[in-house]
Amino acid sequence: MAQAAVAPGPQERYDLDANDDCLPLLQQWLGQFGNTFAVPSQTRPGNALFINDPDDIRRVLLTQRANYVKGAGLERVRMLLGNGLIVSDGEHWARQRPMIQPAFLGNATRAFAPLIQSVNEALLARWAKKATSGEVIDITHELSAVALDIVLRALFSVDFDRLIESEGKSPFDFLADESERDLQFAVRFRGLTRFVRAIIEARRTEGRVESDWLSMMMQARDKASGEPMADRALLDESMTMIVAGHETTGSTLNWAWYLISQHPEVERELHRAIAGTAVPATAAAEGGEPDGGSYVERVLQEALRLYPPVWLFSRRAVKEDVLGGHEVMPGTDIFISPYLLHRSAEHWQNPDDFMPERFEPASAQGRHRFAYLPFSAGPRFCVGAGFAMAEMAMHMSMVASRFRMEYLGDGPAQPEFQINLRTRHPILMRLVARH
Repeated sequence: MAQAAVAPGPQERYDLDANDDCLPLLQQWLGQFGNTFAVPSQTRPGNALFINDPDDIRRVLLTQRANYVKGAGLERVRMLLGNGLIVSDGEHWARQRPMIQPAFLGNATRAFAPLIQSVNEALLARWAKKATSGEVIDITHELSAVALDIVLRALFSVDFDRLIESEGKSPFDFLADESERDLQFAVRFRGLTRFVRAIIEARRTEGRVESDWLSMMMQARDKASGEPMADRALLDESMTMIVAGHETTGSTLNWAWYLISQHPEVERELHRAIAGTAVPATAAAEGGEPDGGSYVERVLQEALRLYPPVWLFSRRAVKEDVLGGHEVMPGTDIFISPYLLHRSAEHWQNPDDFMPERFEPASAQGRHRFAYLPFSAGPRFCVGAGFAMAEMAMHMSMVASRFRMEYLGDGPAQPEFQINLRTRHPILMRLVARH
């Protein structure tokens, strides 16, 4: 440690956090000080170190991961999700992850293909009527609602329909309607746990096991103790799946359709890819790829590169370390920004351009594995990433086979840099039937 230098950085104190004010400062300091710089904290006990080098990121997330725990900036997330998988750490996380993981393995994800197809068929039926009438569509809201419907049905299956019947509508609907993520929203959201608790109790009373995520978690057992997941953990993980499972997917599809609408050459290639494959849209149910397979996935990967849902996250050092040749003291918060990393000219040619072909095998060869982090990396790689990609690919294949989208905004869509990277205003589109 004696040979490590103190990282350069600004003199002013500032608490790095996921908000609109933080991004321009990070961009300014990245230009001034390079890929590693220190920021004195204003209110937090430890200082912050920002890193933007893939080797350092790999060290934090993988090779020396035992030295780094969850860091600053999770307060708002914890209000929403309790101690769910995204927020938890240590022994609790190590116990929960293996019990949740099987629900998102390949066979389990493929089993949900008919559900994903059914929800999107209902969406296409609604959109067909709107396309005929020329009605303007708020795809930001529509995609959020579709993603929410899928995750709630994957989580609760038949109990979700029973909940709608008993309540007159889904009590979760406001999640797609309300854009603010403040304290009032958190309190209202946590109030929904009473419905989850009631479903859990009903299944236990009736001895009922369903083919959904909730039953998978209820049936899971800790390998060491043989004990089931505690009720509090069941609630927190369920709420985590609801938020993480719909917000990131809906936001990514929102950005993807906007980007496609701005790049006719990508739209044409997408249509060619879908038309040129004999793989049916339901192929995921049999283990195949959705329509347009490879190119659809590349479009989504590129949308995730430009607009990663989680644009800033942190870890906290437990012991001394060295990153980028600079000392890291215990208690230091390490900040990583996939958004800035994904737009680094050191790792991406024409980094601000929308180019799905950059994810072709030949183009991706030699690229640093940790230069692309839409779902994080290492042991804390997003457990639902495979499900999300399959869900988005099926949606995009089904929609693109039926419609083109014409963007109706007055200018370019603007990002909002909060907990999730969403569009600042709803994206309005007009649908044009392709056939």
